[in-house]
Amino acid sequence: MPTQKNTKDETRPRGTGIVFPVLAVVLVAAGAWLWSTRRTEPGLSGAGPQVRSTLHLETFVLNLADPGQRSYLRVGVDLGLGREMGKGENAPPVAEVRDTILGVLAQARVDELLTAEGKAKLKEDLLHALQERLPGLAVEEVYFTEFLIQR
Repeated sequence: MPTQKNTKDETRPRGTGIVFPVLAVVLVAAGAWLWSTRRTEPGLSGAGPQVRSTLHLETFVLNLADPGQRSYLRVGVDLGLGREMGKGENAPPVAEVRDTILGVLAQARVDELLTAEGKAKLKEDLLHALQERLPGLAVEEVYFTEFLIQR
């Protein structure tokens, strides 16, 4: 009698048991990569204007507007600009920028600046003052690079 071969093993091609899980992993990885790159592309996040360059300013040190106590603020500020600063272009009006920022900072009170909401409001006030006084500079963001209050 001839020996009977196992037909189950012959009909199924080798390696198909691992192809589907590997394909699934590759598809999930490709989807995750596509999702992460779409979130980081400028203009797709919907978070507002795009910052194209930054303007670094020297540190500000000033007295705060608090009657009855002496309070000092040391704050570093960088500005996010909505336009590129070209090499052949005139330098930004740093004196006007600093004057505008000092005008807003001098009105701040210690109790307000100690909270996260107070710092966020200060950023908004600085942004609005700069946009109003220097619209050609195209300030889109205000970044605090250091923030120290001494009472």
